[in-house]
Amino acid sequence: MIYQTTAEMLMSIGEGLRAARLAENLSQTTAAARSGISLKAVRNLEGGKNASTASLVALCKTLRRVDWIANFAPPELPDALFDRPPGAPPRRRASPAGGRRRRRG
Repeated sequence: MIYQTTAEMLMSIGEGLRAARLAENLSQTTAAARSGISLKAVRNLEGGKNASTASLVALCKTLRRVDWIANFAPPELPDALFDRPPGAPPRRRASPAGGRRRRRG
């Protein structure tokens, strides 16, 4: 799953949405109306095409799959994970200030 292309991931999400909608015994039209989104948005989401995040969230709420959205936004990591250990050398810049390289010569 990690090595899926964006298009493949969108198709996987769309297939999951379609399966969830069918499990709720809803037509695309009914799912769209209950979600407050257009029928085209539902078709786009299920077809793995581009749609807004708002449409995705609305449809997931209607299909009782809010947990899917939670997986997109994992909990914040504690700041301690980003602290440098005591005695660690300071980080160096990847390039000189201003992003310009100095010529030696």
